[in-house]
Amino acid sequence: MGKIIALANQKGGVGKTTTTINLAASLAALDKKVLVVDADPQANASSGLSINVKELKKTIYECIVNDVDPVEAILSTEVPNLSILPSHIDLVGAEIEMLNFLDREKVLRALLGKIKNKYDYILIDCSPSLGLITVNSLTAADSVIIPVQCEYFALEGISKLLNTIKIIKSKLNPALEIEGFLLTMYDSRLRLANQVYEEVKKHFGEMVFTTVIQRNIKLSEAPSYGQPVLLYDPDSKGSYHHMQLAQELIEKNEK
Repeated sequence: MGKIIALANQKGGVGKTTTTINLAASLAALDKKVLVVDADPQANASSGLSINVKELKKTIYECIVNDVDPVEAILSTEVPNLSILPSHIDLVGAEIEMLNFLDREKVLRALLGKIKNKYDYILIDCSPSLGLITVNSLTAADSVIIPVQCEYFALEGISKLLNTIKIIKSKLNPALEIEGFLLTMYDSRLRLANQVYEEVKKHFGEMVFTTVIQRNIKLSEAPSYGQPVLLYDPDSKGSYHHMQLAQELIEKNEK
């Protein structure tokens, strides 16, 4: 039975999609069967894995709104063991269309329940908002990874997200756990980055991943080539750190 992990933070630009793509590719390289679920209308996880979003007939939108079987929408990627349930800008409208649904917060849970046992890990790339699709993602997930950017406003907004997680735990998904806080875009030369790191460690202790994702040019370039950094430049720091993160996640979950 697979584990569903949502990557969430309503603050944009913290490295959610980059982490989703590269953690998924690293898990796949470690012989895990992985599915990325692109739950963001911007569809960056889809294009970052070489999917031409404009040509798609079936996406997560059709699965949610028209009850299309997810198996029909899932596509394989260049990375062996890694598949994606792609997104589309239409997903913006899904929130409105879902308002009339019975159990509208649990649509994605039912959807992923059909395919959960086919994968070791399902990673959901959430949009940078706390709307109905993100609520669906957190209701469907077993746990959540919270990427935290090593910058001044990093901790701003985390309390809002933690409050949302608390509400979802109490009302929709009692089993939801925090998988961990992941520090991203870290630059050891900056005093501020080190202060943010210390602050997050002080607040959340053991819940912070040991792996820290450092700033890396190759990591930033890879999505424009439609590749995870593991394919784009396997020897880069970005590739190394995500492999380290994948190993840490596996060790944590498969003891």
